[in-house]
Amino acid sequence: MEQLEKIADTIEQNLDEKDAVREVALKSSRTVVRLCGNAVRTIHKGLDASPTIDEAMEELQKLTSITRDFPDIKHSGFVESAMQEYAEAKLFQSILAEQELPTPESLGVTPEAYLLGMGDIIGEIRRQTLDHIRRGEVEKASGYLEIMELLYEFLMRFHYPSSLVAIKRKQDIARGVLEKTRGEVAVAVRTHSLESNLKDL
Repeated sequence: MEQLEKIADTIEQNLDEKDAVREVALKSSRTVVRLCGNAVRTIHKGLDASPTIDEAMEELQKLTSITRDFPDIKHSGFVESAMQEYAEAKLFQSILAEQELPTPESLGVTPEAYLLGMGDIIGEIRRQTLDHIRRGEVEKASGYLEIMELLYEFLMRFHYPSSLVAIKRKQDIARGVLEKTRGEVAVAVRTHSLESNLKDL
């Protein structure tokens, strides 16, 4: 029983350290999410989001580093959320720049976070599609629809329980978004064709 005080001190030190790491990690995760959200909005405006994405990358590297020795914190959810947002921002940037897509390994994110980030990209590409429709740029809108379809096919390859990766909800949302966008692009193409024919009369 004489060791109780020593054991208590050791446990307390461990938990104090873990609590301190958790607080820093939570703040870091929120920073990554905020930066990535800003980056996506910047990309939609047609501006260069590279500085913001680079800042998010540095913060994410810090986050994964400080949680490396605490697997229960690393897998508690908020680290994965930060990875997901970062993957989304980088993938969106690459698609719009017509660059080769980065891999999960090159981004330093888990395959699960990559998949979930990819699921959110379809909604961002839809927004680009609608922007081109509004500007009368039907060919560009059709091109983005094709990208949406490719991303959807990619997502639908994965059939795993939600306990492993929560992709089912993303797939369901992507299906609805894709079907709606197909209809809108089809109407835009028909309208554009009709207007072209009327001009030729």
